Amino acid sequence: MTPFSLHGIGVSHGIAIGKAYLISNALLEVVEYDIDIKNIPHEIQRFDDAIATVKNELNKIKSELPSNAPAELSAFIDTHIMILNDKSLSLLPKLTIENEKCNAEWAIKKQMDSVVNQFDQIEDLYLRERKQDIIQVVERVIKILLGHSNQITVKNKEKLSILVAHDISPADALHFKNHKYAAFITDGGGITSHTAILARSLNIPSIVGLQNSRALIRDNDLIIVDGTQGVVVVNPSIEIQKYYKKLQDSWDYEQEKLQYIKKKKAVTKDGASINLFANIEVPNDVVSVHASGASGIGLFRTEFLFMNRRDMPDEEEQFRAYKNVAEAMNKKPVIIRTLDSGADKQTALDNKKIGANPALGLRAIRLCLSEPKVFLTQLRAILRASQFGNIKILFPMLTNIGELRQTKLILERAKASLRKDKIKFNEKISIGGMIEIPAAAISADIFAQELDFLSIGTNDLIQYTLAIDRTDDLVSHLYNPLHPAVLKLIALTVKSAHKYKKSIAICGEMAGEPKLTKLLIGMGVEQLSMHPSHILRVKQQVLNSSIKKMKASVIKLLNLNEVDKIETLLKKINQST
Repeated sequence: MTPFSLHGIGVSHGIAIGKAYLISNALLEVVEYDIDIKNIPHEIQRFDDAIATVKNELNKIKSELPSNAPAELSAFIDTHIMILNDKSLSLLPKLTIENEKCNAEWAIKKQMDSVVNQFDQIEDLYLRERKQDIIQVVERVIKILLGHSNQITVKNKEKLSILVAHDISPADALHFKNHKYAAFITDGGGITSHTAILARSLNIPSIVGLQNSRALIRDNDLIIVDGTQGVVVVNPSIEIQKYYKKLQDSWDYEQEKLQYIKKKKAVTKDGASINLFANIEVPNDVVSVHASGASGIGLFRTEFLFMNRRDMPDEEEQFRAYKNVAEAMNKKPVIIRTLDSGADKQTALDNKKIGANPALGLRAIRLCLSEPKVFLTQLRAILRASQFGNIKILFPMLTNIGELRQTKLILERAKASLRKDKIKFNEKISIGGMIEIPAAAISADIFAQELDFLSIGTNDLIQYTLAIDRTDDLVSHLYNPLHPAVLKLIALTVKSAHKYKKSIAICGEMAGEPKLTKLLIGMGVEQLSMHPSHILRVKQQVLNSSIKKMKASVIKLLNLNEVDKIETLLKKINQST
C-alpha cells in the first residue's frame, strides 16, 4: 500500500507506532424509514430507553472514575448528562416520531442537525463548544438505538492500538485509563478543545484537527503518530518505520532522563532561579502537582467549583476547597484566581447574563463586580483559607485601574467583615492581576504600581490581540504566540513589572511549551505556570539556559517584525546554551 501522510494539530508530544483502531461514527449509519402508526408508541419507548441507557452509562462512568483520572472528566461528563436532560433532545425528537412517523435514530439526528445549524449561525465561542458536546451525546444515543456498544475495547492486546475517531467524548476518554492505548487522533478539535485538554492530561501522543483521517484510514492500518510535529504517517515503508522507531526510542530515553531532574531546582547556568508552578482546576489535582515536582500552584482555576450546577457554592464549600489545597501544598505558594466565568466557562451566574458575544461581554472580573454578593462570598472564603497556607489572590481580565480599585474595595469589605466576625486570615495577603487583554498590557505600568505581582494569561492575550477564536478550526492556524505584536505586549508587561520590582509570571499555554522557555526567561519572566505534565521538559530547558549569553539574541528577536525570521532566530537561541 502506498504510504501517505496527514497533518493536524499536535496537542500532546511523543511518537507512537501501532495499528489503527477506528471508532465507528454512528451518525453516518443513520437512515430514515417510515414507522407504522400503530408502532409509534413502541418507537417512542425505544427512544426513551436509549436516553435512559446513556444516562445510566454516564452516571456509572462518573461514579467509577479512578482517583488518577483527569479532573476535567467529571465536569465534562456532568455537562453531557445536563444535555441529555434538555427537552431539545429528550422531548422534541419524540414529537418528530409522532408527527413524521419516522424512526427514532432519524428523529434525534434531525433535531441535532437543527440545533447545530443554529449554533453555526450564531458564531459564538461558548455555543460552538457546546455544539461538539451535543454531537457527542447524540452519537452515544444513536449507538444504543443501532444496537452498538459505547464501550471502547482493544481488538489486539498484543500491540498497542491507536484510536482514530471523528472526535472523542469525555466519557470515551475514561477508557484511556483502563487500557493501554499508544495514541489517539481525531478529525475535530483545536489546541484548546476538550479533546486536547484530555490528551495533555493523559500524556500520550495525540493529534486533533486532521479533518478526514477517519475516512482515509482503515482498521488495522499501520500508522505513525508524531504528536510533536502534528503528523500522521499511514502505511509507512520499512525505511520510514525505522526512522520513526529511532525517534521514538530517543523520545522515550529523554523522558526517562527527565525523571532525574525532578528534585533539582530550576536554576539557569548563570544562576537565575525560575519558579516552575502548576495549574490546577480542582483540589484533587494537587496529587499531580506533587508528582511533577512543581514549586507551587501558579493558577487555581476556581470556576470549576461553580460549573455544571444550578446553584452557587456557598462560602463554607469554597473555604473547604481552598483550605484543602493550601494545606496539601504545605506552605508552598497557592495562587487562587477569582471566578473567571463567562465565554467558554459558564456557571449558574452566567445563565442570566449571556450576551451576544460572551468572549467580549460580561465575564471574569466584570461579572464579579456586577454580582458583589457572590464576589464577596468567594473573597471571604479565600481569606479564611489564607491562614492555612501560602495563599495569594489573582484577579482575572483587568482592563483599567478603576476596575482594579473597585475590586480592592470589595476585598477590603471582605476583610472588614471577617474582622467583625472575629475570623482570622492573612492580613498581608498578596494580590495580583492577570494581564490577558491588550489594554491591560499597555497599561501594565499602572497595574504594577497597585498590585503585588502580575501574571500574563497568554491564551486570551493572543486571542484578543490577533482577533482569532482559538477554538475555531477555520482560523486556529493563525493563532501564533510568536506574532511580533504578542511578543511586544509580553515584553512591555515584563518591563513594567521589573520597573516596580514586582514578580512577573506567565500562566497560559506558552508557559508549558519547551521551545518558548528560553525566550520567555530571556525576556525576564521569573515564573512559569503550566499543566503538571509539562514541568520536567520546561525545567530541562531552564537548566540548559544562560540568560546572559542569550540576552542579546532575545533583544534582537523582539525587534523583528516577521514571524518566519522570529522562528529562525528562536531555533538558534534554543540550540545555544
